[in-house]
Amino acid sequence: MSKKILIADSGSTKTDWVLINNGRKRSFKTQGLHPYLQTTDDIYHILSNELKIDPKRNVIDEIHFYGAGISSRDSKKRIKKALNQYFPNSKVSSYSDLMAAARATCGHEKGIACILGTGSNSCYYNGTKISSKQPSLGYLLGDEGGGNYMGKKVLQYYFHGLFDQDLEQKFDKRYELDLETVLNNVYRKSFPNRYLAQFASFVYENRGHYLLENIAEDSLNDFFINHLLQYKNIHKLPVHFSGSVANSFKDILAQLCEQYEIQLGHVVQRPMIALANYYK
Repeated sequence: MSKKILIADSGSTKTDWVLINNGRKRSFKTQGLHPYLQTTDDIYHILSNELKIDPKRNVIDEIHFYGAGISSRDSKKRIKKALNQYFPNSKVSSYSDLMAAARATCGHEKGIACILGTGSNSCYYNGTKISSKQPSLGYLLGDEGGGNYMGKKVLQYYFHGLFDQDLEQKFDKRYELDLETVLNNVYRKSFPNRYLAQFASFVYENRGHYLLENIAEDSLNDFFINHLLQYKNIHKLPVHFSGSVANSFKDILAQLCEQYEIQLGHVVQRPMIALANYYK
């Protein structure tokens, strides 16, 4: 009998799930699960309310969870505990979201794997495991090139009055924001990184405007300078990207790779399809 395998790829904003059973795949979605930002009870509550898999009817043999924030023994323990509460008879393995990006884009080859989604991250993958990586400093100190980093710049430009009249009107129509609301969401409410990341879509939706092109190019260039150019073998290996921001700004990534003489590899929005094939 073949095993039932459940795979999860979780970012700060959303989680993609695929259940593999006898060669068939079923897909599910929930909000993001992040052990640094959520308690075990929080994660269990999300699973109970959003994951449309009945653990009594579906006995899962193996769960392979890839997620943002899974870098320490404590964070792995927290996510495993929540998953085992919901799926008590399953064998749970947890990995970083970087491993998901590496396995999905590099396969069994050497390369640099990058994530550009709500946040950002990168690593050198030797074909089997992650050998080295740049530190990920989170939405306050890092996440260069990620959605929240880009969204932060959008808000800075808007509230400092740098938008022209046309762009300001588009922003007002799209969001209807005041400064108090923004500060309240960023400094007092949960998941400020998700809140900031939503404004990156304004850049993508209004491509071509020189101010927004500057925001996108500067944000991604910061990622190249602070992350990619720090790898000694950066000019010898393909560099792969995954995530919503990477997919939305593929043209700028290609330009920057050419500028810095870097070999551009695969660019995928979600690594789940390749991950599912990895386990098949």
